[in-house]
Amino acid sequence: MSVSLLIVEDEPIVAQRVERLCREILSDQLAQCLVAGSTAEAFNLLDANTIDLTLLDLNLAGQDGFDLLRRFAARPAHTIVVSAETTRAIEAFDLGVLDFVAKPFTKERLEKAIDRFLKPDAKLERSAKQIAFEAGARIETINIEEILYFKGADKYSEAAMVGGDVKFHSKPLNRLEEILAEQFIRSHKSFLVQVAAIKALRSLEGSRYEIDLQGGHSLPIGRTRVDHVRRLLAARETAPA
Repeated sequence: MSVSLLIVEDEPIVAQRVERLCREILSDQLAQCLVAGSTAEAFNLLDANTIDLTLLDLNLAGQDGFDLLRRFAARPAHTIVVSAETTRAIEAFDLGVLDFVAKPFTKERLEKAIDRFLKPDAKLERSAKQIAFEAGARIETINIEEILYFKGADKYSEAAMVGGDVKFHSKPLNRLEEILAEQFIRSHKSFLVQVAAIKALRSLEGSRYEIDLQGGHSLPIGRTRVDHVRRLLAARETAPA
């Protein structure tokens, strides 16, 4: 895997160390390593380059770190937080970061975090509870229970909301799937569905299947995913009330 990396850190000595360690960890997998010392510089680089992974300090020149994190979480790249604000790590995971690396950190701890990006099947400590969407100049944060499903749309995704609205997210389906693995399943190559919203599995002619969701929605389901959905529905029926 080739990785384009952005480091957002306003302390030059720390930024230099993070860059050096990332170059050692990724070696020839590192296609590009950019460093930003401010929010404005970071977003200029994000707009001008295709970034796969951002390493983000939450304390940039006194800015509210979580306002900043929401803005980064709404972008296509995955985010790893590198910060001393450890008391807010759970909040960061709720917003869909891949990992939270506490300062001061070792090379081994940073490598573990980057491995979570390189190995998407690795289980995250905590799945996202909210998704941040760009809404013009604003950032809108939505609880995942309000999202029925995501539909892949080229390099971004469409989110179908419980109330009927559609919102657009900059992350492609595969990156959303990685941070929502506990609550959503990939029912089809083009759909990522909230497990709790699935009501039934229906058989169609020609050995095809659909899943029925709350609100009257029906979506196609790939044959290789049918048994998994059957097991989920069966487990729900036998679960204690």
